Amino acid sequence: MKIHPSSKLQFLLFLSFILSGVAVKAQNEAYSSETTQEIADTTFVNLKDYSSDFIYDMKYATEDNFLKAKVYDCAECLLRYKTVQALIAANKEFMKQGCKIKLFDCYRPLSIQKKMWEIVSNPKYVADPKKGSIHNRGGAVDITLVNTDGTELEMGTAFDFFGIQASHNYTKFPVPVKTNRKYLKTVMIKNGFNSFDSEWWHYNLKAGLNDKVSNEKWKCD
Repeated sequence: MKIHPSSKLQFLLFLSFILSGVAVKAQNEAYSSETTQEIADTTFVNLKDYSSDFIYDMKYATEDNFLKAKVYDCAECLLRYKTVQALIAANKEFMKQGCKIKLFDCYRPLSIQKKMWEIVSNPKYVADPKKGSIHNRGGAVDITLVNTDGTELEMGTAFDFFGIQASHNYTKFPVPVKTNRKYLKTVMIKNGFNSFDSEWWHYNLKAGLNDKVSNEKWKCD
């Protein structure tokens, strides 16, 4: 049986259309696989790359801290990806009530922990680098809350105040102070963090407690 020339041309055009469609699909699939690669939840990332909704006052990148020494080269907040995700979720909840998280400290490389230990070799104030702390694991943050004007909510003591008044168990405060501390603690725990009894500002990600101590460094601009 002979194929009419016009039918043959139509068949070739149809075949060309099918093949080009397959090629485009393959290219799209390849592109998609490259751009949607998942980040491992233990990867260290910079919080600023994932949200612009935080306030920063990175104390150890200044001399305004209990060490009276600058131990970070620059003020960056690195954390493991899963910690970042949980922190963003908590911050979104705070923002519904007109508040934001203000960060004092995030991940701390082990080399910085050693430097801090050299300055203050007291386990009451600085974790022994031989054991490491949750800060060295990328699963801890030191925080407070600010209102829409950027003013810190009253928490009873300053950050890194090492007295009994810094404890969650201390109750001799005015009602607004106790309310603020309870609000901070409630939302953070709801979003996967543990509080630290003696420091109202310190929170650990529950899922990060078993991560390894790290000496991951970051570049300063």
